Amino acid sequence: QAQLVESGGGSVQSGGSLRLSCAISGYTNNEYSMCWFRQAPGKGRGGVAGINENGYTMYADSVKDRVAISHDNARNMLFLQMSSLKPEDTAMYYCAADLRFLTSSLLRPDKYNNWGQGTQVTVSS
Repeated sequence: QAQLVESGGGSVQSGGSLRLSCAISGYTNNEYSMCWFRQAPGKGRGGVAGINENGYTMYADSVKDRVAISHDNARNMLFLQMSSLKPEDTAMYYCAADLRFLTSSLLRPDKYNNWGQGTQVTVSS
C-alpha cells in the first residue's frame, strides 16, 4: 500500500505563494497518476491539478493560471507551486495517487485509491 505525506501548507496573505510537497512511497516504479485535491469546510473534495506518468497535466479552471504541478521521479515527490493566492483557495489540500493511467479523469477523486492526510492552506485578505 502506498503512503503519501503532504507538507508545505501554511497561512499567507492574498497574492502570496506556497509550494506544497507530497512524499510518495510504496510503489515499485513511477507508473502511476497523481493529483492534488482540496476541500474547504462544508464543500466537496475537488481536483486542483493532476499529472500522469507521461507528464500529461490537467488543471481546474479556477487555478490553471496560478498553479503548476510537477513530479520528481528520482525522489518520488509531487509538488504544487501556487501563486497569486486568493482567500477562496483556503482549504485542506490532499495529494493522491493511483496505479491507473489517467488522462481525462485525472481530477476525479473517485479514481484514486491512495491519499495523504492533507495540509492546510489559509489565505487571508
